[in-house]
Amino acid sequence: MRVVSLFSGAGGLDLGLKKAGNDIVWANDFDRDAVATYRKNIGHHIAHADIKDVDLNDIPSSEVIVGGFPCQGFSQANMSRAVDDERNQLYKFFLQAVKIKQPPFFIAENVRGILSLGGGEVIKRIVADFKAAGYAVTVSLVNVADYGVPQTRQRVFLIGQRADLGQDTLFILPQKTHGKDGQPQKWVSIKAAIDHYPDPSKPNDYLNHVHSAYKVAYRDFTGHRATDPDKPSPTILARGNGQGGVCAIPHYNGQRRLTIRESATIQTFPEDFEFIGRMNSCYRQIGNAVPVSFAELLGRELRRLEREALGK
Repeated sequence: MRVVSLFSGAGGLDLGLKKAGNDIVWANDFDRDAVATYRKNIGHHIAHADIKDVDLNDIPSSEVIVGGFPCQGFSQANMSRAVDDERNQLYKFFLQAVKIKQPPFFIAENVRGILSLGGGEVIKRIVADFKAAGYAVTVSLVNVADYGVPQTRQRVFLIGQRADLGQDTLFILPQKTHGKDGQPQKWVSIKAAIDHYPDPSKPNDYLNHVHSAYKVAYRDFTGHRATDPDKPSPTILARGNGQGGVCAIPHYNGQRRLTIRESATIQTFPEDFEFIGRMNSCYRQIGNAVPVSFAELLGRELRRLEREALGK
């Protein structure tokens, strides 16, 4: 399918959809480093611009619009969450793009906190807005560890289907392949995912294999808990210290933080995917991304719909 991507970031979602055989025809992000990373690794079809300055009528037509609209205002880690947080209003640009372009499907991704914001009223309003635009919407909370990603990361996916495609839900979330209880397979541990990487202080040829010097000091707070080597990684963060800076997850050896490369591997980016920008920027790009391997599963479902629902 032809895909338009809003709030693309470094392109984790887009890369996965592309790996499944879909065609990203246009993308957008306002972060200069993320756009540079995207162009180096995925393509030059991304526009560097604030979505507020984009004429949505000029966006190419497509079968799908996707996007992880900025989520910091929705995050449960943001203790000052508010319904009127300006960042929470950016989804309206996504909504407006869907209204104008009327693709058969859309996929929106966000943090778990969106479900509880305003006592649950915000997610109801979002669903109602898309319904008024002519779409049936399903809301699913997904833990990507259940799909072989070496990370416990819970995210909400809103899947929209244009009403004229019928009453039955056409898009089917992928079946779980892993589970905490070992069914169908055991969750993939962080150690299994990154133990092959050498000590970053020693010479090596891996891209972005450098780490934050932020001291490892354990306390019961996001980004400061000990990492169990036999479990999936804690959620790779975009923000972690409450002040806008990035807090990289501690390595399970207890001696340092994860490198940029290790963090990217946990997000299932390929090892030849190079991140552009200063260290904090690279960590942030990774933390904001949809895991590539899970995005590829979504992309395969789009290919199925292309054949079976749209008759192409």
